[in-house]
Amino acid sequence: MSTRKTHLVLLPKGDGSLEMHAMKEWLRQHPGHLPEDMNPTGSTSQQLRGALKRRGWTIQETDTEFRLLPPDTIVQAGTVLNDILEEPDNGDESEDQAPSFELEYQLRDFLCSNLSAIPVNGRRLRVYVDPTGRDGVEYRTSVGPIDLLAIDDNGEFHVFELKRGRTPDHVMGQLTRYMGWVSQTIGAGKATHGIIVAKQVSDTLRYAACVVPNVSLFEYEVSFQLHPASALP
Repeated sequence: MSTRKTHLVLLPKGDGSLEMHAMKEWLRQHPGHLPEDMNPTGSTSQQLRGALKRRGWTIQETDTEFRLLPPDTIVQAGTVLNDILEEPDNGDESEDQAPSFELEYQLRDFLCSNLSAIPVNGRRLRVYVDPTGRDGVEYRTSVGPIDLLAIDDNGEFHVFELKRGRTPDHVMGQLTRYMGWVSQTIGAGKATHGIIVAKQVSDTLRYAACVVPNVSLFEYEVSFQLHPASALP
């Protein structure tokens, strides 16, 4: 029996990386990318994939996924492509089988919903909301979108860079760029902290972080338990 594959839309971000979205959900929000006689609800994933391919989209197939890139999207080997694949390099099957978030936005949304209950370096954080009412989820800046921007009770800013799998080295450049923008604009006069959250932090990233002030590395674990429901009295 064949396994049904996940369909993901990959979109370029301002910092040169890519963000991933479930194909049908993304097409519901952007119906203009499909012919008028097609819609994400009434069409199969195969039909939608074929329609996008005919419109010039690039299709990348793996054992478990179809990854769809818009026309003219350039993916440079050794940087963004490695980040997308996020293949572990140590051959440890136990880590491959450990539970993790399937998509990066799931990790982001979980942190956003539970941020106040998760101490970070001994501080309680909350999602930043600017004077216009725009919150810190995918916070748009002139140097690219910040995955999650938070603030603590002292008014200090915390910039989150999230990776659902293993962290590539270039994530440090992304994070410090966002930190620099915050410190020079909305965070002027306040300390700015950087936080990288990933399923697995590479040794090379640990070396990079040890000489960068105000940057912390965290690895997440996914835990799910079932408990028997109590019997009726």
